[in-house]
Amino acid sequence: MHNVTLKGQKITLAHGFPKPGDTIEEFELVDHELHDKTLSSFANKKKLIATVPSLDTPVCSLETKKLQEFAKAHSEYHIIVISADLPFAQKRFCFEHHIANLTILSCMRNHSFGKHYGVLIESGPLKGLLARSVIIADENDRVVYSELVSEITEEPNYEKAFKAING
Repeated sequence: MHNVTLKGQKITLAHGFPKPGDTIEEFELVDHELHDKTLSSFANKKKLIATVPSLDTPVCSLETKKLQEFAKAHSEYHIIVISADLPFAQKRFCFEHHIANLTILSCMRNHSFGKHYGVLIESGPLKGLLARSVIIADENDRVVYSELVSEITEEPNYEKAFKAING
C-alpha cells in the first residue's frame, strides 16, 4: 500500500503505482461522449497520463489548464487526464475552460483502473476518488517517469514531467 496525505492527514491508496521500467496496464475508461477508451486507443505515441481527484477542485482545475497549455504545443503526444468525475461534468468543465487539446476520461464504469494503477483512494474523505499522479509512458507503454504526489492538495512537478516526455 502507498500512502499520501490530504491536508496532512494520511490516506491509503491501492497497491501498484507504476514505476520507471514497468509496462502500464490496459485500461477501459469513458470519454465525455460516453465512448469507451482503452490504452490501445492511444497507441504509437508517448503518453502523459495525469490522475486527479476531481476537475471541480481548484488544484485539479489548475493542473488541467497547465496540461492544456503544454498539449497545445505538443500534439505529438497523448495528454490524458483521468478523474472519477462523471463524463457530463467533465464535458461541462472542458467547455467552460476551453479545454480542447487533452483527452479527459472518467473511471465511472470501471474502478479497476484506480486499483491497477495504485491511485484509488481507499480511506479518508476522498475514498473512491483518484490520487494525484503523473505517469509518462513511451510509445511501447513503458513507464519512463512517474510521480505520485505525496500531498493531494499540491500540484505535480510539471518541469520533471515535461522534461521526461520531451527527453
